[in-house]
Amino acid sequence: MAYLLQQLANAVPLAALYATLAFGYSIAFGVTKRADITYGAIIAFAGQMLLLFTDMAYNRLWLVLPAAIAVGVCASLVYSVGAGVWIGRFVMQPLVSKSPNTVIVAALGMMIVLMETARLAANTRAIWLPPLLNDNVTFWSDGTFKVTLTYIQLLDTALMCAIIAIGAVILKRTAWGRLWRAVIDDPLAAELCGTSASRVFLVSYGAAALVATCCGILATFYYGSMDFGAGLMFGLKVLLIAAVGGYSDPLRSAGGAAGLALVETLWGAYGSFIWRDLAIFSLLVFLLVLSRRERVVL
Repeated sequence: MAYLLQQLANAVPLAALYATLAFGYSIAFGVTKRADITYGAIIAFAGQMLLLFTDMAYNRLWLVLPAAIAVGVCASLVYSVGAGVWIGRFVMQPLVSKSPNTVIVAALGMMIVLMETARLAANTRAIWLPPLLNDNVTFWSDGTFKVTLTYIQLLDTALMCAIIAIGAVILKRTAWGRLWRAVIDDPLAAELCGTSASRVFLVSYGAAALVATCCGILATFYYGSMDFGAGLMFGLKVLLIAAVGGYSDPLRSAGGAAGLALVETLWGAYGSFIWRDLAIFSLLVFLLVLSRRERVVL
């Protein structure tokens, strides 16, 4: 029983991460309507910029660790969100209006650019953060076995839940949320009603880049590093996990992603670790096939 409770506790921070990633991806997918692995590349790029600038501030500028981390966070936000806005404005927006299917190819190119930029900037060095807030918080004890989470896990979970809550309020209660829903339903009709679909597209892509950046920073704090090849894995995984709850509603997408995190954690606890990724990706593909809806073309 205690072991099961520990696995359920372990699933909470992973569920928060997957839910936040799916929420942000659904915002961008609503305006592109195409698979875009650039989102995953921005997640990895944000973590790598955090590591690179934190290392520079600590070892070259001789700042204390909290100040160095603050420099890294600010630089990561500027570079990653800036890269996302630039990609949305000059790459994705023109392609969506002219040739939507080329978005998939362009996303692959942008992912390679971001991955190689980070790798070259770091001279292919694996940079690690020191353990942060890794003291345990005990929730339940059964003799010698304790159900625990660390402070960084709890902090990451709280911040990611806050991101989803704030985003949901914006989408449901504000004028911009109504404009976003209008544009994803029918961009031309929204334009005829006086809404700038291009502006909504750019703001949506920038908002998704901001969510991806926050997730990249928080994930790097938790894991301590970010691999240069993580962009492809994040891109493919987010693309599939967001589909569990459906792309049409960011909150449903987040809920489905959280459920997948629970399944993945329990598989890792009771199943073969070697087959975990194969089983999860197979399940995701199966769910995509089941949820696919064909439209008759006249």
